[in-house]
Amino acid sequence: MKRWSFTIIGITTLLAISACNSTDNNYKNTGSEPVAVTKSAATNPQVAGDEFLAKNKTAAGVKTTASGLQYKINHAGSGKKPQATDMVTVQYEGRLIDGTVFDSTAQRNNKPATFPLNGVIPGWTEGLQLMSEGSDFTFYIPANLAYGDQSPTSAIPANSVLIFDVKLIKVGM
Repeated sequence: MKRWSFTIIGITTLLAISACNSTDNNYKNTGSEPVAVTKSAATNPQVAGDEFLAKNKTAAGVKTTASGLQYKINHAGSGKKPQATDMVTVQYEGRLIDGTVFDSTAQRNNKPATFPLNGVIPGWTEGLQLMSEGSDFTFYIPANLAYGDQSPTSAIPANSVLIFDVKLIKVGM
């Protein structure tokens, strides 16, 4: 599967996505908080991620798919649901489990972007298909559904669990 990455201000970013909603230009969902990790996890993103996901799966409202993707529905929309081959427009904030934001639409002037859903990491492809237009979800993406050991940027350590707050604005062009 081809994965898209883009250079924004000299940093290769996780996804070719940016979006905004003219009524909500500073999108940031604070529905998930960083968690404390064990001493061994502090130096190993894979261990830290596994510990985070094990604890997170019992959090209120968090659901887990067969692949291991965890998600929380913050707001259920009622619009169209995307297929893997659709173009989508979203707002989002991406962060590590320690809360470090590595990419967001707010960092890019809240300018919307439309991208092919099958051109991003598997966790996004799977997760966005669970959403309807107008939905607002938090995704907790295991490393194997993100970048695994092939991180596209130094801002995202290899084998990191990624957390995204995502609002699906539009399906299609």
